[in-house]
Amino acid sequence: MDLKNIQISVIGLGYVGLPLAVEFGKIIPTIGYDINTQRLEELKQASDRTLEVSSDELQQAKNLSFSSEISDLMSSNVFIVTVPTPIDDHKVPDLSTIKSATEIVGKALGQGDVVIYESTVYPGVTEDICVPILEAESNLKFNQDYFVGYSPERINPGDKEHRLPSIIKVTSGSTPEAAEFVDQLYRKIITAGTHKASSIKVAEAAKVIENTQRDVNIALINELSLIFNRLEIDTLEVLEAAGTKWNFLQFRPGLVGGHCIGVDPYYLTHKAQEIGYNPEVILSGRRINDGMGPYVAESVIKLMTRKKIHTVDSKILILGFTFKENCPDFRNTRVIDIVREFDSYHAQVEIYDPWIDTKEAEHQYTIPFLSELPSTHYDAIILAVNHNQFKELGADKIHSFGKQNHVLFDVKNVLTKEQADGRL
Repeated sequence: MDLKNIQISVIGLGYVGLPLAVEFGKIIPTIGYDINTQRLEELKQASDRTLEVSSDELQQAKNLSFSSEISDLMSSNVFIVTVPTPIDDHKVPDLSTIKSATEIVGKALGQGDVVIYESTVYPGVTEDICVPILEAESNLKFNQDYFVGYSPERINPGDKEHRLPSIIKVTSGSTPEAAEFVDQLYRKIITAGTHKASSIKVAEAAKVIENTQRDVNIALINELSLIFNRLEIDTLEVLEAAGTKWNFLQFRPGLVGGHCIGVDPYYLTHKAQEIGYNPEVILSGRRINDGMGPYVAESVIKLMTRKKIHTVDSKILILGFTFKENCPDFRNTRVIDIVREFDSYHAQVEIYDPWIDTKEAEHQYTIPFLSELPSTHYDAIILAVNHNQFKELGADKIHSFGKQNHVLFDVKNVLTKEQADGRL
């Protein structure tokens, strides 16, 4: 395909798809496709609720248009799929959205077109699951009439330093020629350069191990925190001391949620089990990280008991609900695990997070979300996410939300050990 005659459709305009559509839309005719019509109307008004793209950036993308109509995709010859790939309640990969998106692309697919997937998947999904759907919908023959590629997303929500153009992009294609085309296409917008993998499966595997590696490392630090707390040793002091060695990895204990680190390992372990191998280290790390929310709640309850504060009908304030700091994204937040543990003790939990859309959060979770914070009201306060707003409040102000006798627990080690009653 001639790189000079490209028309792109980006399927899915979330945290991954929108920045990609904007960058391509600055230089190439691009359609941003999404089934959420409200989202499209907001984007047409140059407003991005995810805060990943500014109004100015949206306005700079002069070649970008938005649509929810499949017919508008027919003029495109490159399709980039950027839809979510979550896990279900049983921690099994949920490929329903990527399958639906592939059906849509298949209906618009033409001779010589290229389909590129950016969604996180386990090795084999692109060629073994998506390609048959494309063939069934288009009646075209793979690697003869059309081609596919895989280029895993590396978006870090809320990160204003590591942006799409400044992050090296892994690319791949179903034939050497397709791989070169995909690589050259991304080089048009990626200033940091690209890394062309030898196959689609290699690129798929690279994506899942990026976050699996982080997950396992954080699990180790979380387990160390469990041990040191029982030994009545401050974990952060231990990490700071060990961190003076040049090759010590700087990880911190905490809740591991979000749509990547808390999800991607299950894609890899699912495939491993499918081929007869039972992963031990990866799943062990997942069990530790998935257990940190209940552990925080139990730690707070122990501190409350020491201060003779009854848990039943107690008022608990949680500061922060998103999966990470300074970001409105609460997908797969593990703060909810703290809430559920307190619910089992019949405590009354309220949440304050200045970054989230409270209506959207209340629609998804039946929890009270506060618009302002009352003083001297709570039996326990949990600093769960280190938003800048909470850092600016400082220890004294945060303590002022509690009753005269209360507990303050710092999940993110924002405060010193003297300023909080407990921390990870």
